[in-house]
Amino acid sequence: MLGYRLDAMEVGSMHAVVTGSRLLRFDDGSPVRSASAIARFGAGWLIAQDDATAAALIGGDGSIRPLRLFPPVEGHDVFSEADGTKRLKPDLEAACPVHVRGVPGVLLLGSGSTPARMRGALVVDDDGAPRTAAADLGPVYEAAAMALGLEVDCLNFEGACVVAGRMRWFNRGNGHAGVPDASVDVDLEALLGTFIGRADAADVAVTAPRRYALGQVAGVGLSITDAVTLGDGRVLVSAAAEDTPNAVDDGPVVGAALALLDGGRVAALASIEPEEGAPPPKVEGLAVHSQDAHGLILTAVVDVDDPIAPSAWLDVQVRWR
Repeated sequence: MLGYRLDAMEVGSMHAVVTGSRLLRFDDGSPVRSASAIARFGAGWLIAQDDATAAALIGGDGSIRPLRLFPPVEGHDVFSEADGTKRLKPDLEAACPVHVRGVPGVLLLGSGSTPARMRGALVVDDDGAPRTAAADLGPVYEAAAMALGLEVDCLNFEGACVVAGRMRWFNRGNGHAGVPDASVDVDLEALLGTFIGRADAADVAVTAPRRYALGQVAGVGLSITDAVTLGDGRVLVSAAAEDTPNAVDDGPVVGAALALLDGGRVAALASIEPEEGAPPPKVEGLAVHSQDAHGLILTAVVDVDDPIAPSAWLDVQVRWR
């Protein structure tokens, strides 16, 4: 049975349950830290670590190795509050599958709120090997903040997916700060062009602001943590009820949910039922493993908010009721 329930009546007909989990470690035994996003890459997966300059690359054979995305920042490749380096971290929170001149890849984006978090990394499949490029995207974040009517330090972009050829970028809300869950649409071709020298970040168009209301768990608002596009053009988002005062600090998670979005409308909403005895999972990354007429099998990653503990991989079954 669920240990928590949505305060508001659930919308639509959807059921989500965690069917399996495992801890993520690199081949050398070190933990995959603070997993914050996941996307298909070749025969495997690419996982962002929000407090490191490297991602975790999972091969088709199940191997897990680091993939450098950025050079060290002031000599650091990993960051933590305890070390006084949290302010330096790239805070990559979104992983969006893309194609660059027909070549598949993954676009990873920082959350915003500080210049250190306004960077992106593009990883493309170069004849079976990953090739990376990085870009400073400050003007894109500033344009997004303006479109949403927010101060830049309130930005917390945590999810991105492609809808009708544009990137839909989701900003995680915070009830304490009066920041709503919201999204903007970004000119994807121009955004990708900034990584290959064909466009300037100041010229990337940001349009179509939308706001969403997902309800609450135990009085704490559900806020969007990632997003994936479904085959019919609708978007499925993960959400966490995390009691935190701002876009930077972590807090206790009292509930987790999935919401099906049809444009700006919440078409369905369901709590994520954890494995027996487990707490609500703070799903930070979401990817579609398979889909049929009855529902989905999702791959998710969980940030346990502990830099020395391995992140978790979840299998989540979603069924339309």
